[in-house]
Amino acid sequence: MLSVARPAWGYAIDPLAKPDARKVLRKLGMVSKSKERNRRPTLTELDKLMVHYYLQHHAFAGKVTGQTFGTATTGPAINLLRIEENLSAAWQRLSVTYVENLPWLDCAERYDRAHTFHYMDPPYWQTAGYGVEFPFENYERMADFMLRCKGKVMVSINDHPDIRRVFGEFHFEVVDICYSTANRRQGKAEASGELVVMNWKPDALEGLFGACGGA
Repeated sequence: MLSVARPAWGYAIDPLAKPDARKVLRKLGMVSKSKERNRRPTLTELDKLMVHYYLQHHAFAGKVTGQTFGTATTGPAINLLRIEENLSAAWQRLSVTYVENLPWLDCAERYDRAHTFHYMDPPYWQTAGYGVEFPFENYERMADFMLRCKGKVMVSINDHPDIRRVFGEFHFEVVDICYSTANRRQGKAEASGELVVMNWKPDALEGLFGACGGA
């Protein structure tokens, strides 16, 4: 990241910063030498990647299972000749982020500081289609974390009596959400109730949530 800081974002980095940062990160155990690749991907493997990329970009609502072909009137179809540009744009967005492979609570506790803002968007309770198990105990653990953490936490979750009971001691707002995957051909998409739960009380929420049908 430091090697591309100047051409990518205009930050002038001290030439010694890169080796110094590498030494410190290795000392802390945050980076290690990656495994050397002992072969190049086969044409069959590359073909599979291309097929997955193509199907995923054409799948309605980005579904990974039960896919159906999706169309849009607000943007162009995928251009296979611009895959490299698309991947480069994704890399630019992700280059300043950390991607963790941790249980959600371990990740939240690792980065919890007084200045941390945690946004949590767990699976909706009693809603199918996620493909993973998320027992109700996780919502209770989430509420417990919100009580004891140092940072601010915002949770978006469906408006359900069980959910209201778990997060009942926190400040929350009720909002109507219009999902872009809804069929709008017959007019305004149906709104669903959602709770935005916070472990702090904001002074004002005016303008924070757009009207149904907005961006």
